[in-house]
Amino acid sequence: MAIVHTVPHRTTPPRPTSRDAGIDLVRAVCVSVVVMLHALMVGVTVDRTGPVFENAAENATWFVPLTWVAQVMPVFFVIGGFAGLHAYRRLREGGGTAVDFVTRRLHRLVLPAMLSIATVGVLLAILTISGVPADLVQIAGFRYSQPLWFLGVFLLCQSLLPTLVAAHERAPFLTILGIVALAVVVDGIRGVSGIEAVGLLNLAFVWLALQQLGFFLAEGRIDALRRRTRGLAGLTAVAILASTFAAGIFSPDLLVNLNPATTALLLVGVAQTAVLSLLRRPITNLSRHPWATAFTAFVTARTMTIYLWHMPVLLTMAGVCALLAMNDVLALPEPSGVAWWLTRPLWVVVALGLTAGTAWAFAGGERRRMPESTRSAYRALQAVLLGLVAVVVLLVAGTSVLTAAIAVSTFLLSLRCIRVPRRVDGSLGPEEIPDHRAARSQWATERRCSSSRYSRVVSGCSSPVPQSTTTP
Repeated sequence: MAIVHTVPHRTTPPRPTSRDAGIDLVRAVCVSVVVMLHALMVGVTVDRTGPVFENAAENATWFVPLTWVAQVMPVFFVIGGFAGLHAYRRLREGGGTAVDFVTRRLHRLVLPAMLSIATVGVLLAILTISGVPADLVQIAGFRYSQPLWFLGVFLLCQSLLPTLVAAHERAPFLTILGIVALAVVVDGIRGVSGIEAVGLLNLAFVWLALQQLGFFLAEGRIDALRRRTRGLAGLTAVAILASTFAAGIFSPDLLVNLNPATTALLLVGVAQTAVLSLLRRPITNLSRHPWATAFTAFVTARTMTIYLWHMPVLLTMAGVCALLAMNDVLALPEPSGVAWWLTRPLWVVVALGLTAGTAWAFAGGERRRMPESTRSAYRALQAVLLGLVAVVVLLVAGTSVLTAAIAVSTFLLSLRCIRVPRRVDGSLGPEEIPDHRAARSQWATERRCSSSRYSRVVSGCSSPVPQSTTTP
C-alpha cells in the first residue's frame, strides 16, 4: 500500500508560500460530488397515508457502481493532510504553536456547525408546533444527523495533526505504517468477533492514515516517484480492493464501507492519491482558468458551510415537493424509474444552486475572525473533547429540539474554552503566560500582598500595599 519514498538530495521538504490552486480545485470538486451524491439519494413520494421519505439508493442496482466513482472522502482526507501540513508549518515559521493551530481549526469548524444545528433545531420545533407528524420530524432530524460524522472525524484529525506532524518528521514511514496496522487489526477483530462496535475505532485510524498519506503528497515524495511506479501502485490497490469484494471481505458498496470506515477506504485512498499525483500538472493548468478560479475560491471559503447546509436544503426540497404533491400540484415519480431519472438533472442542479445560495448567506460564521485564543494546551484539549461530545450526541440520538440544544450549548462551552481566560482585573491568567511556574508564583505573591491590609511591605512584595482610607 505504500507508494512513497525518500526524495534524494533533499534535506528539508519544500515549503510553498501560497495555496496550491490545483489541490484546492480538487477539494472543491469533492465537496460538490458529495452534494450531488446525497441529492441522488433523496427519495420522496406520496401514498394514501401521506408523504414517504426514503433513501432512493437503498437496494438500487445503479448505486454500487456509482460509489466507485463518487466515494471521494478518502482523497478529501488526503488533501486535508496536504493542506494541513503546509498550514501548520507556515504557522510555526511565523512563531505560532500547535495550540494555535488546533484552536484556529476548531473555531472554523465549530462556529458554522453551531449555526447550522441551532437553525435546524428551531425548524424542527416549528414543524412540531405546526402539527407535522412526529415520525416525519424524527426522520428529518435523523437524515440531517447522518453526514455529521464527517464534522467529528475531521475535527479529531485536524486536532491531532500537530502531534502526527511531529511523529512524521521523526519517523514518517513508521508512523503511517503503524496507523495502517492499527486499522487492519481493528477490521480483523471486527470480522472475527462479529462485534460491529469494534469497527468504530477505525473512525480514527482509517482517516488518520489517509491524512498521513497527505503529508507525503505535500512534501513531494509521491510526485518524485516515476510515473510507472505511481500507476502500478494505484492499479495494485484497485486489484487488491477488487479481490476483497470477490472474497466477500468488504462490500462493493463503498458507502457501506464508510459506516464505520474500513481498510477498503485505505485502498481507495491509495488509488485516488496515485491518480491525483499523475494528474497534478493538468489539474493545476485547469485551475488557472477564470471559471475554475472563481469556483474554487467560492467553495474554499465556504467548504464547511456547504457541507453543513446541503442536507437541510435537500430535506427542505423534499418537504416542498411532498407538499405540492399532496395538493395535486406536482406528480412525484417512483425512485429509480425512468421518469425519476429524467427529472434528476434538474433536481441536482436546483440542489447545487440552493446549497450555493445558502452557503453564500451563512458563510459569515466560517469566515468570522477568531478572537484572541488560549495558549493553554489543556484548555484546547477541553475544547476539542467538548466539540466531539456535541457531535456524538447528534449521531447517537439523532437531531431533535432537545439534542440540538444540548449540542449548541456544548459547542458554546467549547468555543469558550479556546478564548483567553482573564482575571477580574482584566489581566491574563497564569496558564496564558509562557512561563507558567513563574506566573503562578507571581500570582500567588500578588494575592498575599493584596490581602495584607495593615502591612506596607510584605515579604516578596516589590511595592507597598496602599492603606485603606475608609473610616470604620
